[in-house]
Amino acid sequence: MSRTAPPNTSATLSRPSGITMTRRAFHTGLTGAAAWAAMSGGGFAAGDSNSPSALNSALDRYVASGTVPGLVALVARGDKVHVHVAGVQSLEMRAPMQRDTIFAVASIGKPITAVSVLILVEEGVLGLDDPVDKWLPELANPRVIRSLESDLDDTVPAQRPITVRDLLTLRMGLGAVFADPAGSPLLQKMNELQVSPGPKLFGHTADEFMRRIGSLPLVYQPGERWLYHTGLDVAGVLVERASGKSLGEFQRERIFEPLGMVDTGFYVPPEKAARLATCYAHNPETNKLIVWNPASGASFAEPPPFEAGGGGHVSTVDDFLAFGRMLLGKGEYRRRRIISEESVAAMLRDHITPEQKAASPFFPNFWDTYGWGLGIAVATAPDDISSVPGRFGWWEGFGTTFFIDPKTETVALLFSQRLMGGADDTPMSEDFLKRAFRLEI
Repeated sequence: MSRTAPPNTSATLSRPSGITMTRRAFHTGLTGAAAWAAMSGGGFAAGDSNSPSALNSALDRYVASGTVPGLVALVARGDKVHVHVAGVQSLEMRAPMQRDTIFAVASIGKPITAVSVLILVEEGVLGLDDPVDKWLPELANPRVIRSLESDLDDTVPAQRPITVRDLLTLRMGLGAVFADPAGSPLLQKMNELQVSPGPKLFGHTADEFMRRIGSLPLVYQPGERWLYHTGLDVAGVLVERASGKSLGEFQRERIFEPLGMVDTGFYVPPEKAARLATCYAHNPETNKLIVWNPASGASFAEPPPFEAGGGGHVSTVDDFLAFGRMLLGKGEYRRRRIISEESVAAMLRDHITPEQKAASPFFPNFWDTYGWGLGIAVATAPDDISSVPGRFGWWEGFGTTFFIDPKTETVALLFSQRLMGGADDTPMSEDFLKRAFRLEI
């Protein structure tokens, strides 16, 4: 079964995603702030306490307002864990949300793939600064387009090969570019080949994905610019070829089973299908939520042709808590070591230079307080969420949030099932994080 969207129900939804859009419409092409203003009933009110009941009430308001059909929130600090469940898994079936509900988690799976690569680095199979073309010959001798407006054959040779580090730091030279595709043959070609970053998962095999990626020129020289997403999908294919196993099999053996992540993978088997939350998108024409099939039970009911390391996972809050505690434990959890302390330190160090941040527009003001490590974001300055930098994690376009504060040893998870409508479509997540890291549990 192909993981592609059903026929779109509005003109807005039919717009291409990711690389074909502005920053504001990056994830889905839906309006962001306007949709939230119309639908959101939450908010971080002045004088709110830091109690679990205040957190629960705030989250309940988002559900009651129709902003999201349901959610599962988890905040863990040491041995103390607070969980709040609200709403339904499906508006159609009205099945109540449960703590063990399975969600399509999209981009918060990126650090899982980064850890997979680091396991192979520690074993000497890969080196962070090794060229990837040994395993990915499709990327050998890459060419770089002269400009986004240039014809596809107007290129120059790459100054160096693409490395493993380039994939994890999202500096391979290809990814999400916030520009109008109408004036760019390259962006048009990426849309045609269905490799533009966005919520629609690639519906063909990993080999076909690499063939299409390898047929394209790069946007920038390897290592030159930060471009979101594509590097982690390519890194997943690298793990498969370097290990001789599928990405799902490798991650299950080396990460999921040791950590007790029993509900994480790339599809939901039949015996668990009733626990999968349906994902929705906001239709601005009707101001209602509509089913978005790539994150519905029908689309995750069987193994996909392409196990997308950058955005194809399903999981639960408790599974991600185990993964987060492993990172918080510097690579070890419950006496099971997954990666070394040194690898975790490298993973959580900002690898993006100030010059690259200035040249890489992303979400509004993102680079003011964040950097990018190996497959994960790192808070580099105080912000509204925390007065102390060092927090790490990620958001994703299907409505899940995963962040860790090593200073307070807090893991914060908010799983919901509504696609982000744009770069500014994060009020519920930011409200939750502000409360989570101040929560008195």
